Amino acid sequence: MLPGCGALLPRPIGIDQRLAALPQRGLALQAPVSIRWNDHLVPWIEAGSDADLAYALGLVHGHLRGAQVALLRMVSRGRLAEIAGPLATDIDHALRILDFGRAAPAIEAAWPAETRAFVGRFVEGLNHAVLHGPRPREFSLLGLRPEPFTTADILTIGRLAGADINWLSYFSLLAERGRPGFGCRWQRTLEAGTGTAGPANPGQAALGAIFAGLSRAGSNAVAIAPSRSASGAAMLASDPHLGLSLPNLWMLVGMKSPSFHLVGMMVPGLPIIGLGRNPEVAWGGTNLRAASSDLFDVSRLPPEAFAERQVTIRQRLWFSATRRVRVTPQGPVVTDAAVVPGRPGEPIALRWAGQEPADEITALLRAARARSGAEFRASFAGFAVSPQNMLYADRAGQIGRVTAAVLPSRAGFPAGDPVLDAGDPAATAPWRRLWDARDLPRLEDPADGVLASANENPALWAKDAPPIGYFFSDGDRVARLRAMALAKPKLTPADLAAMQVDTVAPEAAALAAGLLVRLDALRGGAPKPEMLAPLRGWDGDYAADSRAALVFELLLAPLAPALQPEAGGRGPESSWNFLTTFLLRDLDALPPARREAVLRDAVATAAPRAARYRTWGEVHRLRAAHWLVNLPLLGRAFVLDSFPVGGSRETPMKSGHGLVAGPHEVSFGSMARQVSDMADPDANWFTLFGGQDGWLGSAAFADQVPLWRERRGIRLPLRPATVAAEFPRVTVLRP
Repeated sequence: MLPGCGALLPRPIGIDQRLAALPQRGLALQAPVSIRWNDHLVPWIEAGSDADLAYALGLVHGHLRGAQVALLRMVSRGRLAEIAGPLATDIDHALRILDFGRAAPAIEAAWPAETRAFVGRFVEGLNHAVLHGPRPREFSLLGLRPEPFTTADILTIGRLAGADINWLSYFSLLAERGRPGFGCRWQRTLEAGTGTAGPANPGQAALGAIFAGLSRAGSNAVAIAPSRSASGAAMLASDPHLGLSLPNLWMLVGMKSPSFHLVGMMVPGLPIIGLGRNPEVAWGGTNLRAASSDLFDVSRLPPEAFAERQVTIRQRLWFSATRRVRVTPQGPVVTDAAVVPGRPGEPIALRWAGQEPADEITALLRAARARSGAEFRASFAGFAVSPQNMLYADRAGQIGRVTAAVLPSRAGFPAGDPVLDAGDPAATAPWRRLWDARDLPRLEDPADGVLASANENPALWAKDAPPIGYFFSDGDRVARLRAMALAKPKLTPADLAAMQVDTVAPEAAALAAGLLVRLDALRGGAPKPEMLAPLRGWDGDYAADSRAALVFELLLAPLAPALQPEAGGRGPESSWNFLTTFLLRDLDALPPARREAVLRDAVATAAPRAARYRTWGEVHRLRAAHWLVNLPLLGRAFVLDSFPVGGSRETPMKSGHGLVAGPHEVSFGSMARQVSDMADPDANWFTLFGGQDGWLGSAAFADQVPLWRERRGIRLPLRPATVAAEFPRVTVLRP
């Protein structure tokens, strides 16, 4: 109990104290390893062998993020009820059905020797830190005990991070199939290019929160050719969009060994650099939003097609529970989970590329060692999940884009129903021939010298793209990024950093102007002209001090539900794609008297709210909080700060939200940043929303939040002399 209570009021711990706590006895090293640290507790590791580098990386991950990695394993293995008790049992059942470790044995069996050795040594170092280092306070609070990790655990965590973001939309649609108006709803969903709003039940909402916080769901990336660069070399910028809880889902690392020399971001518990830079290549990426899964109605399959087993789910402070898991040739039966709704007597299976024995770890280890754009591109053959747009810039001046995914070779998507018939050979045939990066679109050295990606539909840049997905981000972000990149003849790293914090949404300006036209056309003109005045001439900037952004969002909040189609659906079509696609069209389709009433009611509802608040940042706030904030009763003790923030759903500086009627907290958005200029090996800047250290009370737990707010970065150099100067603390690990 005492260590658990200590988590609520952790005592401050300095950088030197945290370094002194790093386990250094009994290390299974072949030779001494040097780790240099900067003032933010970012490690720069130099080892005489790749094996020792991997071991030291695992040790650092375990020391800085041991509790986080343990939680990732609990989620990926469907063991949350061991923490939360019976409240999480249905979530665990769904996670056991999805079975993120299903392909792990086949992946391990096919690993090249170099991958097997690197991952094995990483796990050894991770286990040494977890089993011999200080126990995180979260363990006592959550009832956890240190357990050794296996390579299968690492693969399972990796597949969790690669979860298909389409699942939540699929599961919401399953609740509506067969209801009146579903066909219309599905057609609108396809046209908007985004999923429906709202989970079907609280369990599905919890599952959605897990995937939104842990899977690589968003991001921006920009690559600039030498012709548009002030330095005369290619440049790259990338900023992932994920859950904004602390500790961050990335950690910063520098490393050097005989095969590796790079800096970048790593997911805790995974031995790969997701975004980074070596002396020859810099890379970043965005989620492709590809449909790497299909739903199948398996009700017509014979009984022998179902493999069934019972799983035991341990529940904290209660008896264990038993649940059924069924698997078919088209994947596990997801509707056996209570949190996934379905029609009675219609089992639905989910087939996912993440259940195939693809190999993301080998792909990213090879990418980290690439010495050219061509080598980087070739490394992604066989990379499956999560599907990514990988952008790169190399020292020779080439910039490029790789579609890194494993997808079924579809000829198209179903127009009337997202669920396929497992008994139809034409529906299952695409899964017999899988595409990967060698088959999917790529782009190199565009004529205008700019590559930008923001989860947009690949058809925007690859006119011959095969069927890739249903749901993509609105094109607003990518259009804004390209406009900013093309606005100046020569760009600097500072320009790229400014693009990452831009808060303008051009389509918001267009939508606001369209609403004003319709309001002005009302008898007697627009109501509440003083309230609407800030919208006139608004450029779509969601700056924290913007009055116009506040008024616009307060106006949308009552308007979108009023336009909800009569048939089908549980709630308003409130995602940005639905609003930009249908809001004005649906308004214009109403009879004139009804349209006038809807507009006047929306203004009347928004007016008192607009009088209560002054600016967008007053209602749009970013909370800095440990993930333990989700605990009942005790959660508020883990909130560090809350402050106004700019941005919106589809601004480059993404700060996601739904319909806005008043103050709310942002929980998803831009949570890490990278900028690299290939002219200088030291010209690499990174920032996390949070800090390096997951230890509660550590001086490096949230010390980068001010940097994030002030738009500053931490330099991660590659030259040895610069590393020595800027990473002054030295730890020497000895065998």
